[in-house]
Amino acid sequence: MNDHVYKQIELTGSSTQSSDDAIRCAIGRASKTLRNLHWFQVIDTRGQIENDKIVHWQVTIKVGLRIDE
Repeated sequence: MNDHVYKQIELTGSSTQSSDDAIRCAIGRASKTLRNLHWFQVIDTRGQIENDKIVHWQVTIKVGLRIDE
């Protein structure tokens, strides 16, 4: 097994549905232009409240991309 090297990038996804959906949104969009997405780590979670209800989620994640050999 070869040792791997990763590059980390930071993304912020948003959703009106849930924090999980915001994460999936960020990864889904990034996967259209980036390759070898391998892992993610949640850095920050924010939300917007209107009329005592959560109306929007924003989640910032670090994503590890495996560097090709």
